[in-house]
Amino acid sequence: MLTNKVDICGVNTSKLPLLTNQQMRELFKKAKAGDEHSREMLIQGNLRLVLSVIQRFNNRGEYVDDLFQVGCIGLIKAIDNFDLEQNVKFSTYAVPMIIGEIRRHLRDNNPIRVSRSLRDIAYKALQVRDSLTNKNSREPSINEIADELSIPREEIVFALDAIQEPISLFEPIYHDGGDPIFVMDQINDEKNQDLNWLEGIAIREAMRKLSDREKLILTLRFFEGRTQMEVAEEIGISQAQVSRLEKAALNHMRKYM
Repeated sequence: MLTNKVDICGVNTSKLPLLTNQQMRELFKKAKAGDEHSREMLIQGNLRLVLSVIQRFNNRGEYVDDLFQVGCIGLIKAIDNFDLEQNVKFSTYAVPMIIGEIRRHLRDNNPIRVSRSLRDIAYKALQVRDSLTNKNSREPSINEIADELSIPREEIVFALDAIQEPISLFEPIYHDGGDPIFVMDQINDEKNQDLNWLEGIAIREAMRKLSDREKLILTLRFFEGRTQMEVAEEIGISQAQVSRLEKAALNHMRKYM
């Protein structure tokens, strides 16, 4: 574990406070009542969330200090809007808001600007796509969209590509009974095969607490780098069930780690 001092925006990240769940609840109650000191303590006590999020954007060529400040804006918005009555962990609520704030910053400061004419073509193409889908009960091809708009196929492809924005690996793409499947669940991550991320974690003891099926799913997913779809095909259950069992197993392991 890294213990060296790292300063971001003048904040010594090695000395950031950690708050217990009970402390969080008490501070939220006081902050909602207008106590600015409690609000400030909540911000300081959750800066580690911002740090964990900005690590996902390391390869964007942005200054870490800038990303940290933008992430703090997302954190503050999450603190001000969090509802204690909802049965949701604050981190679960805050992380998407922090990510969203950073993504907006990156989008607004992207040096690559899409021209208005390209955007117009792309939006028209999307409208035609929806119209043809409703009409023919299937998604149309690029050629069909191009014929409908009387625009060369290449221009349609270029325009649609131009308006695409990068998405987070943690973007939910499917929901089944409240259990989301994320983009990262569809990606075969071969880097996990070397098990570097398991160093220093008492995972073997935690694995012993799991059922045989849970052990098999986690082994295939995190030791062999399989996707959830590949795991589902191998053990003969749905991808949604794999996702649900995987999350339950990980939550169970955290009690012993």
